[in-house]
Amino acid sequence: MSGSLDRSRMAGTRWDPTQYMRFGDERTRPAVELLARIPHPNPRVVVDLGCGTGSITRLLAERWPAAEVVGIDHSREMLAAAAAEPSPIRWVEADAYDWRPEAPVDVLFSNATLQWLTGHDVLVPRLMGFVAPGGWLALQMPLNWAAPSHRLMRETLADGGPDGGPLGTTALLAALDVPWVAEPERYYDILADICLATAIDIWETTYLHVLDGDDPVVEWVKGTGLRPVLSGLDDGERATFLRAYARRLRAAYPRRGDGRTVFPFRRVFVVARRA
Repeated sequence: MSGSLDRSRMAGTRWDPTQYMRFGDERTRPAVELLARIPHPNPRVVVDLGCGTGSITRLLAERWPAAEVVGIDHSREMLAAAAAEPSPIRWVEADAYDWRPEAPVDVLFSNATLQWLTGHDVLVPRLMGFVAPGGWLALQMPLNWAAPSHRLMRETLADGGPDGGPLGTTALLAALDVPWVAEPERYYDILADICLATAIDIWETTYLHVLDGDDPVVEWVKGTGLRPVLSGLDDGERATFLRAYARRLRAAYPRRGDGRTVFPFRRVFVVARRA
């Protein structure tokens, strides 16, 4: 991981709330498990950094009904979907690189967001610096950079063109060619100087998602990891890419005998208390 911040992975990315929520139950489960491990009894201010459609932010508000709950996201489309249902939650449009709270927060929660941001050696301590003493930082991030779904994404960009050459720009290829998230033990090293060792809880889980339909892994990544690719290609390149990528994914994730597809998905969880 780099020690500096780089915005390139999200630059120009367009988000589709409907596509994202096609697998809403599967996407919600890790957030629920992360939330269950935060022991703060009565926070005054809770922030959901990268709130997306707001479904998880509402769970935070239910867990701590007396708290001021704020949902932060850089996508206007996602925030519009979040605000469509009335609630006392405050929705704020902001880039995670630039956002800083008006005052320290008691719980800073971020589910499946920081994988889009590089420089975790700098970013994670910066976020912990926004947490009040005795407060909690809770993170969940995909650990699937080496999985077939993401390896084949990069390979198809590199050689999926009509002549066997690359699709998209050199910048797009470079943005996807660096591991998005470190191995779990690295986050212990990052946080050890900020938190007491007994106040750091790090674990990983590999979910075996059982998916229905045609090319379900393509449909899954269309809502998340594939967004920068789809936003970075023109219409012709996008169609060419999706045909080649779907073909490769069918071989990597074949249908089972019952017609369904098993999609392993590895995630890392971090819950840490500021000393």
